[in-house]
Amino acid sequence: MSILVVDVGTSGLRAAVVREDGSVNFLNYESCRPDTPAPGLVEFDPRKMGDAVLRVCNATITQSKNSDKIKAVGITNQRASTVMWSKSTGEPLGPALGWQDLRTVFDCITAASEHSIKLAPNQTATKAAWMIQNYVVAKNLDLTDVRIGTVDSWIASVLSNNELHVTDSTNAGATGLCTLDASSWSERICDLLKVDISLLPKIVKSTGVIGKATALPGAPVIASLIGDQQSSLIGQGCINSGATKITFGTGGMLDVFTGTAGPTRMQRSAHGSYPLVAYSDEQTTYWAAEAIMLSAGTNIEWLRDDLQLISTSQESHQVAAQVEDSGGVVFVPALFGLGTPHWDYGARGTLLGLTRGTTRAHIVRAVLEGIAHRGADLLEAVIADTKLSVKSLRIDGGMSQNQTFTQSLANATGLNIEISSVAEATTLGAAFLAGVAVGIWSSIGQATSTAKPAKIVIPTRKLDRAQWHEAIDRSRGWIASLSSLDF
Repeated sequence: MSILVVDVGTSGLRAAVVREDGSVNFLNYESCRPDTPAPGLVEFDPRKMGDAVLRVCNATITQSKNSDKIKAVGITNQRASTVMWSKSTGEPLGPALGWQDLRTVFDCITAASEHSIKLAPNQTATKAAWMIQNYVVAKNLDLTDVRIGTVDSWIASVLSNNELHVTDSTNAGATGLCTLDASSWSERICDLLKVDISLLPKIVKSTGVIGKATALPGAPVIASLIGDQQSSLIGQGCINSGATKITFGTGGMLDVFTGTAGPTRMQRSAHGSYPLVAYSDEQTTYWAAEAIMLSAGTNIEWLRDDLQLISTSQESHQVAAQVEDSGGVVFVPALFGLGTPHWDYGARGTLLGLTRGTTRAHIVRAVLEGIAHRGADLLEAVIADTKLSVKSLRIDGGMSQNQTFTQSLANATGLNIEISSVAEATTLGAAFLAGVAVGIWSSIGQATSTAKPAKIVIPTRKLDRAQWHEAIDRSRGWIASLSSLDF
């Protein structure tokens, strides 16, 4: 028996089969990049996304049909991106708003000043309110025929032929619209934003049979929904207090498992991390804390596409390895500002310490080391916020395959770095949750026991953290108007 996993990211989506031994097979991928019609606006076509999901799922099922019986489907997804569609037809009512979309910045500021509600523009709340006004009210549509959801809700609807309208607590908790325990929608917040609760999906547990994927051959049951970063946390076996992972993709997300004690408020902590639901089952809600790096792999793309210092992302390791250190060059990867712990949207990328002897290799190495330093920043922040002891760091994402980077991360944090055997551990997490729901594994503990690191990288020297903090200070406040924003 195997699990079919649908994994919908920000720039692409995939389907794969996960077997009982934790192996990932028959992976099919399609690019599904969002559009940017104007600066700060990020949209995507939900129908194109839904059609692509059906294609990759059918391709994977066809390839696996002679060797695997699909017992259930798990869904994992980019969080907070918002979709609106017709309850009667299942067709989108307009472009979906990606989580990076900033058109509701001033709505967030208004919510804070007038209603004392602290919302961020990357959450669903103000996006849903904007869509109601612009897709429904402005066009005089029937509000009773409207559904609003995050990407997991939309994919569940697509796979069930528009029968299901659901989300789970990990995704609901990222919307800004739910109660503190993420088990129900907040009437107060929804009323203030004029978001009718009847338009929102039913909140279900992260693991458990939800309904049938009737759009797929054999109509397997959908048995898990989970946000991508929480899925990666579980996929890397981080299910004990203090177990920590970072996913290094376009950005970087650190999540540490904190246990069953929930937060007293769903707001940013003193050192810049956020509480969030790790996953939920019928008995318990488990919690985590998350720290965010706004740009990670983006910096490698910048070296490749804009500066043209490297021809491929993989070449960044080969070029950086030509020198033993950065020659005193320090790069702060703040191309979109700084996330945890600073949350300075006006900070900008900063390259310091250049001399006549600085080479291409020094600059490339400084960029990799700068991303590693930011990883250490995230780690220090969650330790300060949670008071937990972190003994090792597990990583996945595209940059986890870069040897110079992973060694720099070990040197910056002083911890052993455990590299996931699967580059995208999100696939494993959703599979483990769905598999437990249908009895392939007896517990999450048994499921995650199959997750073993492909490699462990140990520290070999210390990076200069004092110099790093000086560089951070010089990068901050470059655009004062943006640095003054606080969400």
